[in-house]
Amino acid sequence: MTKNGILCEVNGTRVLLDPKNADVSAINFVSHAHSDHLPSKNGGTILASVETNEIANLRGFKMQNYTQNIDDFSLHDSGHILGARGLLFDDIFYTGDICTRDRGFLKGAKIPKCKTLITECTFGLPEFAFPKIDVIQKQVNELISELYGKGIPVILMGYQLGKAQTITQLFGHWGPLYFHDSVKQMNSLHQKFGVPLNDGMGHSEAQKNGLLDKKPWVMIAPMMSSKNSFLKEMKSKYGAVTIGFSGWAQSSRFPFGRRTDYSIPMSDHCDFNELIELVIQSGAEQVYTIHGFVEEFSTHLRKIGIAAQPLREDSLDDFT
Repeated sequence: MTKNGILCEVNGTRVLLDPKNADVSAINFVSHAHSDHLPSKNGGTILASVETNEIANLRGFKMQNYTQNIDDFSLHDSGHILGARGLLFDDIFYTGDICTRDRGFLKGAKIPKCKTLITECTFGLPEFAFPKIDVIQKQVNELISELYGKGIPVILMGYQLGKAQTITQLFGHWGPLYFHDSVKQMNSLHQKFGVPLNDGMGHSEAQKNGLLDKKPWVMIAPMMSSKNSFLKEMKSKYGAVTIGFSGWAQSSRFPFGRRTDYSIPMSDHCDFNELIELVIQSGAEQVYTIHGFVEEFSTHLRKIGIAAQPLREDSLDDFT
């Protein structure tokens, strides 16, 4: 582990996994296009999926020396968001952000066999056990129906990239359906890649045409603070109720997962039990944990007989 991300050296080749800055002397793997995984600078060869390249470009980062194919490096769908990939090379599998649970158009990741596994553990505590998608759908549809019956508009909130598209597919049958402009833009890119998402008007156009005055309606928007001016206006002017979707809503110990009127525990990551199953399926002889509850999750793995440790600087030396 380095200050610039995870560095592996394989047969004289330097491989950086989700580096902060792409390195001219390395193969730079970008697992997906969430901002915390995109490099801030170009350099060297960037390995990523076609979708990640397109989304990164939309978000203002144009990858140079980009490729989706390098011999002996295999990309595996990680099920996190559109285009998200894990990387298998030299018997090492790096998950990036990963989800093994089907969610609408996103299919759960299939885990390849490997000797060394580098896995995220964002929700690596036993308290994070997420409900099934059909349970979430039933709960939210009933809630929207109740609010609609009172003439109350509803804003469904999740990350602009990933969660918002899943929400669109799961609840896009409600109408009138509107989108925050940023979500509409991201949905359009997903549609370009063949993802079936219902269309709807952007919030600026809808508001300009007075359509938001005709209640109730459903709008899909990014997760944002209750102090955000857009959200304050939607609530004060139209009486909108917010429903937020976040894995953090599963635990009362993390209040930032419950910033909306209603909070639904839905995540684009594996929950604790899915992480355990992921590790077992990989058959890895050594597991390194990154991102999240790295100490707690690696401790649990050791208790069930799996060699595991948190990934720290230089901890890859024994197999690079």
